[in-house]
Amino acid sequence: MATTPTTSSAAPIKKKKKRHHVARGLAFIQATYNNTIVSLADQQGNILSWASAGKAGFKGPKKATPYAAGVIVKLAVEKARDYGLKDVDVNVKGIGSGREAAIRALGANGLNVVSIRDVTPIPHNGVRRPKPRRV
Repeated sequence: MATTPTTSSAAPIKKKKKRHHVARGLAFIQATYNNTIVSLADQQGNILSWASAGKAGFKGPKKATPYAAGVIVKLAVEKARDYGLKDVDVNVKGIGSGREAAIRALGANGLNVVSIRDVTPIPHNGVRRPKPRRV
């Protein structure tokens, strides 16, 4: 008596995920005193790839250095190469030391920087002043 193979034991065949082609996108750089985070997105804001200094293996005060910013931009651009990203509009937020190095690294890693915007939040009035000290 011959046994017939059952279809339930076979593994389901997964379709390969199709990556859409993005020629122009956005680059978000958040540079704080403690870390630098770079995200690459399409024009609608959907994230294609991201990298941070902590994810790249930097620890402590080394995360906020310009060298770390260059390394993480390289990691993020390598992941975004699959999408065909060529031109980026850069949005920079924060006052850390890695912001200039990250912008330079975008150009050095094969991306054409079209525009640079500083979107650092600025308080218009700030917090309330402390009341005078009574002695």
